[in-house]
Amino acid sequence: MNSPHDLVVGGFTADAAMEIEEPDAMEADENDDPFLKFIDHAKSILCDNDGGSEEETTHSPGWSWIANRILRTCVAYSSGVTPAILLSELSLAWHEQNRSGAPKTQSDIVAQLKKKHKRVKLPNTITIDSIYEKKFLSLSSVIEAVVIDAFTLPGTNISMLTLGDIWSSHTIDLYLHRRFYDIADPKNGILKKGREVLLTGCYLRVATGNSACARLLPTEYFVVLLDEDEDDDAMLLGAQFCSDSFSSISLDAVKQGTSYSLYARIEHIGQLENQGRYGNLQRKEITLVDNDGMRLKFLLWGEQTLVANLFSVGSMLALDRPFIASAEDSSLETCDGVCLEYGSATLLYLVPLIPLKEQVSIALTQHLHQSSRHLTAASLSQGQLVSQVTLPCDSKGSIDFSNCPVRSYVVDLRDKMTGISLYGTVTGIRAAEGLYSLRIDDTTGAIWVKLHFVGYWSLGRLGIGHTVYLSGLSSLLASRKSLELSWHENGTGSSFFNLSSLPAFLNTSCLHRLLTLSDISTHVKGAQVCRVWVDQIDHCHVDTRYLHSVCGHLIEELPNGDFNCEFCNRICIGEVERTFLLKITIADERAKVFAWCVGHTAAELLQITPDEFCQLPEEEQIMYPSSFEHEKFIVAIAHCRSQYFAGFLEKGHDMVDWEITRAIKFD
Repeated sequence: MNSPHDLVVGGFTADAAMEIEEPDAMEADENDDPFLKFIDHAKSILCDNDGGSEEETTHSPGWSWIANRILRTCVAYSSGVTPAILLSELSLAWHEQNRSGAPKTQSDIVAQLKKKHKRVKLPNTITIDSIYEKKFLSLSSVIEAVVIDAFTLPGTNISMLTLGDIWSSHTIDLYLHRRFYDIADPKNGILKKGREVLLTGCYLRVATGNSACARLLPTEYFVVLLDEDEDDDAMLLGAQFCSDSFSSISLDAVKQGTSYSLYARIEHIGQLENQGRYGNLQRKEITLVDNDGMRLKFLLWGEQTLVANLFSVGSMLALDRPFIASAEDSSLETCDGVCLEYGSATLLYLVPLIPLKEQVSIALTQHLHQSSRHLTAASLSQGQLVSQVTLPCDSKGSIDFSNCPVRSYVVDLRDKMTGISLYGTVTGIRAAEGLYSLRIDDTTGAIWVKLHFVGYWSLGRLGIGHTVYLSGLSSLLASRKSLELSWHENGTGSSFFNLSSLPAFLNTSCLHRLLTLSDISTHVKGAQVCRVWVDQIDHCHVDTRYLHSVCGHLIEELPNGDFNCEFCNRICIGEVERTFLLKITIADERAKVFAWCVGHTAAELLQITPDEFCQLPEEEQIMYPSSFEHEKFIVAIAHCRSQYFAGFLEKGHDMVDWEITRAIKFD
């Protein structure tokens, strides 16, 4: 242990960050996992709908995209969802994300752009067709568009742009914000037909009355795309943005009215921060590096933070007349003395990063758990099907696996991978002074994942034996030659689902299989679902405790009346609720199991809230468990002791091996 304050759930304290199982230790039970089977089934249907051509196959949905969509839908339908609804939701989402539009009605400008389009689609991008369909547009949505036409409304001086995109057959008109009128000048401006632009923070004016079509209201959050391979764009960059550098910026000169035009690479896009006395002002820091290697912060405040949705790490940003502020005035801890801000006269141009791509070998017979990047000659000689998949690389050489067509296993993990998803079982939890790591097991091995939260723990109750799905993971080879896996709460493509406590888990047939208690085993990883009744009430233990609502762990009251959560390492203010700690015997026709539970699950089994229970007279509290003897439930149950390590478990149930993670009454 690194510190006496370290808290380890599951008892794993070895230094190794990654463990690989021997082939004979791989479990056959995963082959019967309904969730994995349904992902494969959905993928085959979506691929069939796309057609069987090789070109369409390259655009088929990735494994993690399907898994994410299924779980998000299950969260939305908390009472459960049918396979038919899931397939419908998947089909609609995939069609909307990858619509090809109606090529016959697209302009020649869009058709030409489509042929040379190489940029990666930004995370919040929506299509123009979807705007018309939904008649709704959120402020954080991104529109990646091309100018089809630029004109002035008759009888006015109002400039308009007609925008299209490569995924849509419709176009939409935008009222251009006046800060961009100079670059939209018909003679000398660059906002002409064929120019690509990115915009966000848009309000939609829907078609009403005499208005025949929807239009976008003016937005200040507008970026013009440049192409260094185009002569006009290269001349603009050379003439306007190459004379100034970060080192040439002078606050004294700024006070005299000097303006700057700067050109730099986007090195890092920071997380959203809360500033101000009451934390009600948001800020985002963009780290820029110029050609001399000097770094400056580009700060976005309040609603301006939407502009960051238009950026990607590695792209080149040209800032015309940025507001120059002192770092001290911006509450920025830096030795540079100055920082950049998005002023009222600032214009932004972007040379987007065209990602490099790398061919990766993947095994199509995934049940063999063969490493997807290092296939051996022996595996090929055994007739295993292998395919080459081209995946994008970022500016640091990391390969993005977010759209990989097959599932990633622990054994597949290597240095410099991003967009990884893992599906497995929690077999260890480290909590050290607000820093957290999870040990995730799948059928090929185990690895520790470092969790990075924007604030405090936000994943709800999580325990040993729970089945989880994570996406947006990144890997890096540490100095000790051990592989480190990281998950950032607000990272691109990040998601976390605890299937064991998902409300829809018990009512959605494609997420579980129904077993008997005699079928479950300490050797089977993850939560299992059984139909049971309450038995042996004499051995039932009902205790009322206090629980930290943020993390779901039991907490103790301090002598001064405060409640301290050891797991979150903080005093719980306004986050305390009364709960049950229930130890109970459940049974079916073949076996009995002694298990424990807390929170909503315990209240569901007892059919009473903790507050109501505490209001009962003491005699009634003692007799209460007998009132629900032989009541039938469908439960999710997980083995909450590590298979290989014995260590710390939550106080109050250290002698009980099974946790009921979810329960619903069954008639």
